[in-house]
Amino acid sequence: MASVRKRSNKWQARVTRKGYPAETKTFLTKADAERWSRQLESEMDRGSFVSRAEAERMTFFEVLDLYMKEVSPTKRSGKDEIIRLKAMQRHKMARLRMTAITAKAIGEYRDERLQNCKAGTVVRELGMLSSIINHCIKEWGLAIQNPVSQIRKPAMPQGRDRVLSESEEQRLLEAFTPIKNRNHYMRPMVIVAIETAMRRGEILGLQWEHVNLKKRTAYLPITKNGEPRTIPLSSRAVKTIQQMPRSIDGRVFAINAAAMETCFKRGRERALLPDIHFHDLRHTATTRLAGKLSNILELSAITGHKELRMLKRYYHPKAEDLAKKLG
Repeated sequence: MASVRKRSNKWQARVTRKGYPAETKTFLTKADAERWSRQLESEMDRGSFVSRAEAERMTFFEVLDLYMKEVSPTKRSGKDEIIRLKAMQRHKMARLRMTAITAKAIGEYRDERLQNCKAGTVVRELGMLSSIINHCIKEWGLAIQNPVSQIRKPAMPQGRDRVLSESEEQRLLEAFTPIKNRNHYMRPMVIVAIETAMRRGEILGLQWEHVNLKKRTAYLPITKNGEPRTIPLSSRAVKTIQQMPRSIDGRVFAINAAAMETCFKRGRERALLPDIHFHDLRHTATTRLAGKLSNILELSAITGHKELRMLKRYYHPKAEDLAKKLG
């Protein structure tokens, strides 16, 4: 049964039906209240009614807060995700009710972020938003739709293909000599990255207990694709690691990601290589390793790529080098 009554300057509609929790909502006009009541009663009669009360009560800020407490800590990249979600909480969209997170609201968020961020960053944020909303629907039972799938995604830029030449590598290493850089981990990190094609997170997480200098291997129990792998170490990588001091916390490179990123940016400026990213060292390593390994399976075993499509993004052969192989 539905009832509509005036409270102050607004109209409150209340729908009660056996087998369903009471639903109450306030409107500016009596017509809107009656229309909402009839719609709910019709859905209840058809058996298709799903309560939206909780979704209307919770704000996106509260959802993000709950997600950071329950879900993010279970992920390997949880700490980084929490930083991004806290930044998202400062956006005006976080003040909206979950029922107001529409395709229009997401589209406005996308357009605003594109003014300050690259397309790739925005696409990743939209993917994160979609995952959070799907979790709300499947795990927390919020009666909402996922509007992220309804909006146009920014066009992804062409993947980077920056590979360091030998002279650029020397300039970069020179920028991290003890005289120019006080952090004694940076130069070895650059060398190991170029020699092994390891990701930044894999290098920072490398433990001494997983390094076997006698067998010339480094074991990675946790990787981006979720599978462990063992990295073969070149003579240069072994020599570099042997000369490093031992940290009491067991890490080979006892430096956090933020400090490492800051040091790397300063070093590339000193080397006059402002367009170099640390991830470009992985591209460089993969391209050089491909010249030494004729078997693509051996190459993928080192880099950790499961798909040839992804491996091709990191292998950048020069046409003149391919021409020499043709004879």
